Amino acid sequence: MPGGWSWDSPLPFLLLLANLLFTIVANASFRVSALSPDWRGFLFWQVIGNLAGLITVLTLTGLLRYAPLHVAFAVTTGLAVLGVQVGAAHLLFHEAITPLQWAGTVLIVVGILLVGLRP
Repeated sequence: MPGGWSWDSPLPFLLLLANLLFTIVANASFRVSALSPDWRGFLFWQVIGNLAGLITVLTLTGLLRYAPLHVAFAVTTGLAVLGVQVGAAHLLFHEAITPLQWAGTVLIVVGILLVGLRP
């Protein structure tokens, strides 16, 4: 594990996917909460978002059994930016993403590959 991931089992990959999914759910929930017309909707979506956020913390903790902190944090944070930008903002909320922002997305992908996939 010294430089990158330990892929001895499928668990690191599953933890990474769960981390990404729950990061998207958390941030989308906060967006819905912000748009809620009443306090009940606001509070409900805040609770959902915070529970999903707790799961992201737990999955990151699990990933730290298989990867060093500097790798696991960089990969999960980079994937979170991509997941929220593309998965939630663009696909779910139909927010516009400019060509320059898409270029930044590509650079994030390159950065994730350079940090997370090195031998």
